[in-house]
Formats: sequence, C-alpha cells, structure tokens
Amino acid sequence: MKRRLYLFVPLILFVCLAVILWYGIGSSQKPRASALISTPFPEFTLKGLDNPAEQYSSTMFKGHVTLVNVWGSWCPTCVQEMPQLLQLQQRGVRIVGVDYKDDRQDADQFLNNYGDPFQSIIADPSGSLGFNLGVYGAPESFIVDSNGVIRYHHTGYITPQDVNSVIMPTLKRIAE
Repeated sequence: MKRRLYLFVPLILFVCLAVILWYGIGSSQKPRASALISTPFPEFTLKGLDNPAEQYSSTMFKGHVTLVNVWGSWCPTCVQEMPQLLQLQQRGVRIVGVDYKDDRQDADQFLNNYGDPFQSIIADPSGSLGFNLGVYGAPESFIVDSNGVIRYHHTGYITPQDVNSVIMPTLKRIAE
C-alpha cells in the first residue's frame, strides 16, 4: 500500500508546480522600477523605419514631451495595445515608435493591418537601443520630457484603463 502512495508523489508535485505557474502567469503585471528614470534618453543613431535614408538620434526628443513605444510585429500584445496608442495620438500625444528586433516588411504589414499612431518610427533591428533602454520584452513605453530625460517607464502593453489613469495624467504632469 505504501508503495502505491509513492507512485502519486510525482503527480502531486506536478499539480502543485502547475498551480504555482498558473497563478504566476495569470497574476496582474507588476511594474518594475527602471534605473533610467530621471536620466537622459540613451544616445543612439538609427535609421527610420518609414524612411531608411533618415537618421534618428536622441536629439529628436528635445523640445517635445514624447511617449516612446517599443513594439514589434512579432508581439501579440502589441496588437492589443494599438487601439490605445491610436487613441493617444488622436488626443494629441506625440508618439515615437521603436520597431524592436523586427523585419521592415513585417513591421510595414503590421502597421497596415492595425494602424500607425507614430509620428516617427526608429528601426532597431539588432535591438541595440532596446538593450540600452533595458527592454526585456515588447511592448514597453517611456515618457520623455522636453529636455530628453526619461520620466516614466511602462512595462507591458498600455491598457484602456492605463490611458486615463496613468498615461494622460503623467503626460500632463510632465508637460507642466
């Protein structure tokens, strides 16, 4: 009888592990502190997605409060986030996209399918800018003040609730 009970130990351990993983995956996303808050946007020189002849650098953030959104066509939650970004654009928010570790043709197809809320799009095919920003997955967003300093970091996609409860108040506070 005791031997039979030992046969169930692996099954019980598996069920316990599955419950722990399920809870961890299903739990709400918790913000993580960014070491870049209150620091200048990292220096970079990268080509534009929409115009490969154009070079972008961190100077593009001087003089404008900007929401910088790191996204990729391979990212399913970027699809979920796109309506919120389009809404922010309609509300007059300046949004710059960073197309992270992506193929130009796939990115163009993504924008054709889901909309393009970006004033400019920085192509980051190697992920170098994303690395310097500490990005560990798309989407992630940063709010940069008119001096080019990072003031807010949003991990994960921007939900409809985040637009009014977090993003717009943060943009307003920074613009003042």
